Amino acid sequence: MRVLVTGGSGFIGANVVDQLKKAGFAVRIYDMVYPSGIEGVEFYHGSLLDAMALRFAMTGCQYVMHLAAMADVNDVVADPLYAEEINVRGTINILDAARRAKVKRVVYASTIWTYSDVKDAFVTEETLIPPPAHLYTATKLAGEHYCRAFNGLYQLPYTILRYGIPYGPRARGATVISKFVSMALAGQSITIAGDGLQFRKFVHVGDLAHGNILALKPAGANQIYNLEGTEKVSIKQLAEWVKEHANPKIEVIHTPAREGDFKGAEISNKKALEQLGWKPEIEFLTGLKQVIEEKKKEIQNERTLDLVAA
Repeated sequence: MRVLVTGGSGFIGANVVDQLKKAGFAVRIYDMVYPSGIEGVEFYHGSLLDAMALRFAMTGCQYVMHLAAMADVNDVVADPLYAEEINVRGTINILDAARRAKVKRVVYASTIWTYSDVKDAFVTEETLIPPPAHLYTATKLAGEHYCRAFNGLYQLPYTILRYGIPYGPRARGATVISKFVSMALAGQSITIAGDGLQFRKFVHVGDLAHGNILALKPAGANQIYNLEGTEKVSIKQLAEWVKEHANPKIEVIHTPAREGDFKGAEISNKKALEQLGWKPEIEFLTGLKQVIEEKKKEIQNERTLDLVAA
């Protein structure tokens, strides 16, 4: 079985590719960026806006995992037109190419940000979602609706995965954990938007990647699943842990709250556990310490290269 992974060179995508390979799938990456440190896969260079390139790349693929997106909310706010092109039109291009290629399933990477405007303190996949107030949430929900529409009109099977806040190897520098760790190791103060009492249930990227594999089970067809962490960690607590384990000498500073920020709610993983057998396996503090150690090694390697170049 061959799987096309859009965004397979990115943070979550690269980890999904690793686990697909381990599970015995043939993997093809479709991305604008050449994959680094990934071997034994096919690579197709192209944009989500190039419908013909997508059709070509999807030839011979049985499954598509659509992870490519503009995922940083700050980037979305800065360039809403491009965000709409990539996240919305890019997704409909994927779905159209998939139905033409007669793929067996499209797995769409959505987000728990879809619950940002829900007033309920506890949410499941069945919770009614009000009209989104943030551009990023609007684009991701549009992709979800397109998945359902293509299933109804063209019988194209889908699985929607609403990712929790990811962390771990290959993380983008803009993600909150990577940013805090980098700042601490550089001796810079950690800044927190607001009072820092808003919580997250961070989920390790390895657990997310495993969820993508399990989503290919027959039970996952035409379903939505939350893939959320289980441990409540406030942003303030995160900053204190990073300070403790990375650099106790730094300060933690508060700045004004960020518009559209996800305030936090209890998000149920029960459906993913019951139907797919998925649950987070990596404890947060264990994963955080790994991130810190990996970042230290990265910094040391960069210093070594600088010395050699000098």
